[in-house]
Amino acid sequence: METSTQNESSMPEVSAIAAFGPFRVIDTARAALVRETDSASPAAFKAMLKAYPGIRTIEFVECPGTLDDVANLQLGRMIRARGLDTDVPDGGSVRSGAVELFLAGLHRRADDDADFAVHSWRDDTGREPRDVPAADPVNRTYLAYYQQMGLTAEKAVAFYALTNSVRNEDALWLKKADIAKFAAID
Repeated sequence: METSTQNESSMPEVSAIAAFGPFRVIDTARAALVRETDSASPAAFKAMLKAYPGIRTIEFVECPGTLDDVANLQLGRMIRARGLDTDVPDGGSVRSGAVELFLAGLHRRADDDADFAVHSWRDDTGREPRDVPAADPVNRTYLAYYQQMGLTAEKAVAFYALTNSVRNEDALWLKKADIAKFAAID
C-alpha cells in the first residue's frame, strides 16, 4: 500500500530515548511507530530489539503506511513472532500498510477515538487487486498473512475484501469497532 513520504519535520513529537528508522523507543518496555515503514524497517526493528530486548508494546502514534509492502509484511511477522502487543492511543492514526502491522500484535488495544484507514494495494506497475485473478499469489499472500495474525479464514477474506473495496488513491476511514469485527481488540 503506497503512501506519500512524510518528512522529519512533520513527525509527531514523541518523547524518546532512542530512534531506529520509523520507531522511537519510549522506555525499556515500549516503542512507538511514528512514520511510514520502508525496506530498511525490518533491520531497524531488529536493531531496536537487540538494543532494547524488554520492549513489549508498539504504540501506533502517526502511522501513514508503507513504501514497501513486502518488507512491511515481513515486519508484521517479526512483531507477531516476538509476541509484542500493539496499541493505538487516543489520537493515534493507523493508515494503509500500518493496519497490517497493528494486526500483528499478539494483543491489540486501541482507544475508541483511534483512526484507521484502509485501501487496496497497488504494485509498481499500477495494478490493484481487481486487476489480478483472485487466486493470484499476491492475493493469497495477504490472506495468508491475515490468518497468520490470528484472523479466521472467513474474517481474513472479509477484511481483505473490505480493504480492496477502496481504490489505492482513496481511503475508507474506520474506528476501533470496525476493525474489531475482524480481529480481537482489547
